[in-house]
Amino acid sequence: MELRELRAFVAVVEEGGLSAAARRLHVSQPALSQTVSGLERRLGVRLLVRGSTGVRATEAGTALVAEARAVLARHEQALRVMARYTGPGGGALRIGIPLELPAGLLDPALADLAEACPDTRVQARHLSTAQQLTALRAGELDVGLLRERPSGPEFDALLVVRERLGVLLAAERAAELAGPDGIALDALVDLQWVGFPRSGSPAWYDELTAILRGHGLDLGPAVPEGQALIADVKLAAVASGQAFTLAPPDWQQPLPDRVTWSPLVGHPLVRRTWAVWPADSRRRDLGRFIAALDRTVRS
Repeated sequence: MELRELRAFVAVVEEGGLSAAARRLHVSQPALSQTVSGLERRLGVRLLVRGSTGVRATEAGTALVAEARAVLARHEQALRVMARYTGPGGGALRIGIPLELPAGLLDPALADLAEACPDTRVQARHLSTAQQLTALRAGELDVGLLRERPSGPEFDALLVVRERLGVLLAAERAAELAGPDGIALDALVDLQWVGFPRSGSPAWYDELTAILRGHGLDLGPAVPEGQALIADVKLAAVASGQAFTLAPPDWQQPLPDRVTWSPLVGHPLVRRTWAVWPADSRRRDLGRFIAALDRTVRS
């Protein structure tokens, strides 16, 4: 059996028909039918029952689907492992980036990488922490910048940023609430928190909301899944004076005249960002990038 035959057979079973599977695999339906028929002849068993509404796997076909999926998964895993031995460069270094990062964090590390490994090209993707972690495990990212550190030995991590979060408020509301050291967190009890979905970064969300609730804040209904907390959303929500949101002191977005940033008294909210990469990676360009990040953090 060849990998292409197993891949074709799995697609037919998963799609429930030859036409849909052919579209998924970008092949013609007659060619796909010949591939599956050839596989049945080679094995000497009937794998599919064809009917007016599509196809379904026989008992033998069901058994083969399970084995084929395992073989294909091992093949993909082998490719990912071999990709870690690509030498100093010549490929893509895939980096996951959250929505907000301090200015100047990545520039020195990327400049160092470009000088040391000129054949390495960088591919950056804006993803939530949860999405980055999924992509790292699937071998679709080489390093991610996450708001929480994964547990266990699967990944190595470097703390690259600690940000004392402050609050964005309508300017007139901030003037009412601010004291000499900033705004006390419990002074925001009458305002709505403009937050992010828990699924984006569960551990950081739980830490953050526990502190907010501990100061008496009612967080209201959960944020809809998939709603990204981009700058425009934050600014539009707080401008009315009925809501607040959180942001670091060096937030890169320009603020309109009617919105202002204030520190929180006692700095109760600290957002951490970790560089996270597979512990068994052997990529020298990744090592150079992490070392440059470490120097930036220490400087």
